[in-house]
Amino acid sequence: MSRLKGKIAVITGGNSGIGLATAKRFVEEGAYVFITGRRQNELDKAVGLIGQHIESIQGDATRAEDLDRLYETVKARKGKIDILVLSSGMSEYATLAETTAAHFDQTFDLNARATLFAVQKAVPLMVDGGSIVLIGSIAGSIGTPGYGAYGATKAAVRSFARTWTRELSGLGIRINTLSPGPIETPMFASVTDDMRKTLTDLIPLGRLGQPAEVAAAALFLASDESSFIAGAELCIDGGMAQV
Repeated sequence: MSRLKGKIAVITGGNSGIGLATAKRFVEEGAYVFITGRRQNELDKAVGLIGQHIESIQGDATRAEDLDRLYETVKARKGKIDILVLSSGMSEYATLAETTAAHFDQTFDLNARATLFAVQKAVPLMVDGGSIVLIGSIAGSIGTPGYGAYGATKAAVRSFARTWTRELSGLGIRINTLSPGPIETPMFASVTDDMRKTLTDLIPLGRLGQPAEVAAAALFLASDESSFIAGAELCIDGGMAQV
């Protein structure tokens, strides 16, 4: 398989979950992938798992200096970016009554603010025909008790894709949003058994999704197979928010 042959991809949050599954799939399809994340040991494990055509660059997506170092390294090593996947994110339960300023700031800092500046700083390295995939969530379009701040950040991500599609169209760069439903990732590990059952019952397909299924959708949006798709949202949710 070589749908991404010769492509250079950068994946934030590529050390686990959806980001890691996407990095693995991209390498299988011929891309050379740079992954970034805060935990070096997890990055090392990811590189060891995939084995080839992959490099890790440790960094915090919320820190401007770390983003600058990431892109400087990519520029020095490969000179360009064909594909950017923004997979860094956090989800922490807090009802309206329980939400603190610290919770709000931390959630928006990583999920929304870091997304904006990661894209802004990547654009000068991106080529005509490049693809940016923003990892959103169906939480951005449905009400999920206890996840108000998280859902609001994902609504912002969806809005970014619409605006940036207009702003960057002259550069030949496509931007789309990939919005998963409940997926079996480390982020989902803290969910209680009762909540897991409640969520599963809401999914028409009757099960949670797998990271590899989201990675397959990311591959589609990153590849030329989606060359006439821009500003769109692709939901990978087993029908949960669709029916």
